[in-house]
Amino acid sequence: MPASIRSSALIPSQQTQQLLLRTRFLKAKAQQKLRNRDAATAVGVSEGEALAACVGFEAIRLIPDFVKLFEEIPQLGSVMALTRNDSAVHEKEGVYKNMSHNGHVGLALGDEIDLRIFYRQWFFGCAVSEETPRGTQKSLQFFDQHGSAVHKIFMREHSDHEAFDQLITRWRDPDQQPGIIVTPALPPVAETSDAAIDVDGFQQAWSGLTDTHQFFGLLHNFGVSRTQALRLAAPQYVRQVNNDALKNLLNIAAASTLPIMIFVGNNGMIQIHSGPIANVKVMGAWINVLDPAFNLHLLEERIASSWVVTKPTSDGAVTSLELFDGNGQTIAMLFGVRKPGQAELPAWREAAMQLPAMSGAV
Repeated sequence: MPASIRSSALIPSQQTQQLLLRTRFLKAKAQQKLRNRDAATAVGVSEGEALAACVGFEAIRLIPDFVKLFEEIPQLGSVMALTRNDSAVHEKEGVYKNMSHNGHVGLALGDEIDLRIFYRQWFFGCAVSEETPRGTQKSLQFFDQHGSAVHKIFMREHSDHEAFDQLITRWRDPDQQPGIIVTPALPPVAETSDAAIDVDGFQQAWSGLTDTHQFFGLLHNFGVSRTQALRLAAPQYVRQVNNDALKNLLNIAAASTLPIMIFVGNNGMIQIHSGPIANVKVMGAWINVLDPAFNLHLLEERIASSWVVTKPTSDGAVTSLELFDGNGQTIAMLFGVRKPGQAELPAWREAAMQLPAMSGAV
């Protein structure tokens, strides 16, 4: 277990600091009607630090054997899974099924809850019980070494609450002292100069892809960032589009019941919705999908660039809409629903290809 997560043997001044942090955090939540993440920001700490300060009160520290713990989640029945980054929140109702792992990489492959899990980034987990206007809200929340949330699981009325209580009993950490020590997030790594990239070799390797999962290796082998790769790709594979492309594509999908895949992730988790969407709404700065079992909330002003990307595979071309923030970090990716061995839906490709190119782009 990382020594930095432990807070046992706190001296009195440290205990007082944690109690003061909890007080300030809860006061900001109540007075400003903020969600946990925003309340933590308001008092100058990460969300993980704020929740860790509540250990012994609203939160219970969990034993950080995350692979074994997380693969017990199916016992909870139908719950709400939440994964977010700085720009988007992805919420999916359902049951965790078909969970597995290979080392520190895990999968959940249910029809509803579909996850790619990177446990090496997980640092602190807790069970949280919060009083809300609708009653007590119970959840499991997991954070990385910087105190950023990687994944949350919220119990619903129809979830198995007895199984939740039993899970917490099994996974309650003997150390219930408040607080964690986080490390500051590093600034984004500077891109290699375009002039230093073997562009011809990169373009040739792109054309030789046979599976979309090979794309990460392509980036690594040629030392390019994701947005740099899109800039340097051969034009038949990439087209930059206007930043209202997401809104337009969601509306097309909703109007035609076109089944789509929506990926939202962070360094510890990728969460995927697969299927049709119905209720697309723009509310203030947010683009939302508000369906009974799936919600997406995406801050439109954070979209710095949008790209329609084509990758060759052994099943034919696969098309995606990929959205990035100003630091080149992925906000979300959209695909047409498909299974390995199946060709891409023609209606999806047509919808993506009809999106207007960005003004000034070729």
